[in-house]
Amino acid sequence: MININEVIETNTMIEKENLDVRTVTMGINLLDCASDNIERLNERIFDKITTLAHDLVRTASCIEREFAIPIVNKRISVTPISLVGASACHSIDDYVSIAKTLDRAAAKVGVNFLGGFSALPSKGMTRSEELLIRSIPRALAETKAVCSSVNLASTKTGINMDAVLLMGRMIKETAALTADQDSIGCAKLVVFCNAPDDNPFMAGAFHGVSESDAVINVGVSGPGVIKTALESVKGADFGTLCEKIKKTAFKITRLGQLVAQEASRRLDIPFGIVDLSLAPTPAVGDSIAEILEVMGLEKAGAPGTTAAIALLNDQVKKGGIMASSYVGGLSGAFIPVSEDHGMIEAASCGALTIEKLEAMTCVCSVGLDMIAIPGDTPATTISGVIADEMAIGMVNQKTTAVRIIPVAGKDVGGQAEFGGLLGTAPVMAVNRFSCADFVSRGGRIPAPVHSFKN
Repeated sequence: MININEVIETNTMIEKENLDVRTVTMGINLLDCASDNIERLNERIFDKITTLAHDLVRTASCIEREFAIPIVNKRISVTPISLVGASACHSIDDYVSIAKTLDRAAAKVGVNFLGGFSALPSKGMTRSEELLIRSIPRALAETKAVCSSVNLASTKTGINMDAVLLMGRMIKETAALTADQDSIGCAKLVVFCNAPDDNPFMAGAFHGVSESDAVINVGVSGPGVIKTALESVKGADFGTLCEKIKKTAFKITRLGQLVAQEASRRLDIPFGIVDLSLAPTPAVGDSIAEILEVMGLEKAGAPGTTAAIALLNDQVKKGGIMASSYVGGLSGAFIPVSEDHGMIEAASCGALTIEKLEAMTCVCSVGLDMIAIPGDTPATTISGVIADEMAIGMVNQKTTAVRIIPVAGKDVGGQAEFGGLLGTAPVMAVNRFSCADFVSRGGRIPAPVHSFKN
């Protein structure tokens, strides 16, 4: 039973501490749309999405008004398109046509983003997957709402270095094709190791093949709530700090559970998971970096940052799983530089470097996220950064990702403006020593010995 004190407490979190439901995401299975005719395939995709998601935005908006809970984004994720389009797509143009169909469907139902223009070549790369990957630059440049992801590695299969090398080139091409918008296309493109099937957050959301025909996943976020809670235990020992984070995460997750179940009931679509991810925004008071500062660090990136992120991530998960039987997705702490004003400040003053961010990704929920780098960075260097991050995920049996933006025409000290939740990114320095010979070897880095658990 929820008492009046909990109601008042939740209202305070929403009004003063930036608590929100970051997204209600409908996952849609498109495998039954498959056809060997590209026109028929596009027609089926458009019809299925617009039929199933017809009431998604209206329903989420009604819940938002009735419960006075901000729901920032309404989104759709679909089955990885490299699987859906394999029979019909024989060229890059074919895959671009699907991206445009997805964009039209997103506009028709009114969602903010649609994810799933994706491929899963973690071990080997099929012809369909390679075609989709090569189509990504045009697909993202010629659409507005479409997001793309590629899973390049896993703990069970190792790292597909051929795909890693190709993705470095595709990121550069995407940056060039959207150069007039500070290479924003790259902000809608993420590469994964151990990608989850039920992630509601963009740009990495797709509807996994293990999911049912349609599902409702909810992502809830509250860095400001955690920060405020920790201000009440400044100077306390780590046990007290952990208890405060855990209890606060429990309350935040209950909010997500309420919205998820209500949306599921009204749309008559099964509830999937609640993803409790402390996803920051550019707003002051809604920052992971500020949480680290309240913990006792002068700036994000100072010695102790990795330990602080590890503590935060673990306690958020522990609190979340007590509040819902179905916590999933990524769940934990995100560290996107451009979307967190505290991270922006830390990067701008030199406290935070890409190397320190990489260390933090060993223990956070995602990886190197929304990081702007000089536009003249070689594609092979980007592939090397990706390979490092894939190795962290593979060896540590966790999800890691890279969303990196080589901003065309800008160098270290410059700034990229993306607007909205994507924020502002200071262009950060990248190690200039070459890794070209290493990433160009081809083949696959084998799975680690501890992957053999059968």
